[in-house]
Amino acid sequence: MTAHFAIIGSGPSGMYAADALLEGIPDCHIDVYDRLPAPFGLIRYGVAPDHYKTKNTARQFARTLDLPNVRFFGNVEIGRDVTLDELKMLYDGVILAIGAYNDRPLGIPGEDLAGVYGACAFVGWYNGHPDYRDLNPLLDKDAVAVVGVGNVALDVCRVLAKTVAEMDDSDIAEHALAAIQKAPLKNLYMFGRRGPIEAGFTPKELGELRELERAVAFVDSKQLPDTVTGEFEGREKGVKEKNLTIFKELATHQPGTKAIDMKIEFYAAPKEILGTTRVEGIRMERTKVENGKAISTGETFDVPCGAVVKAIGYFSTAPAGVPMNGNGTIANVDGWVVDNLWVVGWSKRGPSGTIPTNGPESREVAQRVIAEYQSAPGTEKSGGDAVALLLKSRNVRSVDYPGWKKIATAEVARATGGHPQEKFTRIDEMLAVLN
Repeated sequence: MTAHFAIIGSGPSGMYAADALLEGIPDCHIDVYDRLPAPFGLIRYGVAPDHYKTKNTARQFARTLDLPNVRFFGNVEIGRDVTLDELKMLYDGVILAIGAYNDRPLGIPGEDLAGVYGACAFVGWYNGHPDYRDLNPLLDKDAVAVVGVGNVALDVCRVLAKTVAEMDDSDIAEHALAAIQKAPLKNLYMFGRRGPIEAGFTPKELGELRELERAVAFVDSKQLPDTVTGEFEGREKGVKEKNLTIFKELATHQPGTKAIDMKIEFYAAPKEILGTTRVEGIRMERTKVENGKAISTGETFDVPCGAVVKAIGYFSTAPAGVPMNGNGTIANVDGWVVDNLWVVGWSKRGPSGTIPTNGPESREVAQRVIAEYQSAPGTEKSGGDAVALLLKSRNVRSVDYPGWKKIATAEVARATGGHPQEKFTRIDEMLAVLN
């Protein structure tokens, strides 16, 4: 009897799970579903466009999708084109790998003004995600404020600061590159509630701010401790120490020496976004850190800006009927949700870690899926063959992996200059390649 598994989501966590299932049951059949015609999720649409080499992780997953017992169902949305209950009936196990694609709110006045964007949407915009193709962010003023001090905040500021030449080997969407270069930017701000030791940067990404052509990144030396103190696990202290060394170097940089000033400011929490119909500034409150928590001081200051980007984390939404936790993750016990439904990745544990971080966790859940299947094998499931018939009867235009490769080839052919590809940013453009 052949085992049939479905994976909903073709990003890193889903593809790592597919590899683990194949390792445990080499002859099993796996069908990978994605609501977009393009696979690889976070790798394609979340990794910064100027970190194109990082996207080479997708090569490993591409080899998996090329296997004869693995199928890709792109442009298929669960709940719209096929229900989760139908998949649960047709497969021995269903794994949710749907990520976390909703920006957490700041919860402050003015957050609904034009010019306020979540990092998920903003990053999706310059990465060519079809959902955010028409975001058209307000970049008509000379300043942008980014709330958050993690790698995503760094990505946003760095991409906004780079020149056309610096982005030549990236796969930034053409419309976004044009809008950024047209913007009259003079000031970029990055705000963190806590201090430099608590910041979520990695040294590699932080270090890139030293090398920008038209932007000078700097930090107030008074906000930097002499050394890293406190208890840290594993390599964490070493990371903090490297970051502090880079911060001290940035503290020697002088504002005004390049076209754009990029200021990283700690101990500052957003209190209100200022403006009437659109963003005109942001009101920040000074904080102090006690026992690892940011404590308000009551002292505020205003920063004029024309746009605000929230980079403070994400939360998941699940198909109808799937239980959720209060923190925006899917309720589960070691990856098991209910019946033969499982969950991996950000939708399981929250948005944390790098792409490889998903590997061990996805493997652990996949091993539990395999053990559950082998302990009580039932009747033969029809899997993707039955789903294909359902989709055909519902006039759903699904995209298989050979179809996706045709689209990807067309994207490479569209590229100009040193860009490796020029993504299609609308689903109908992708499908037109296959017509």
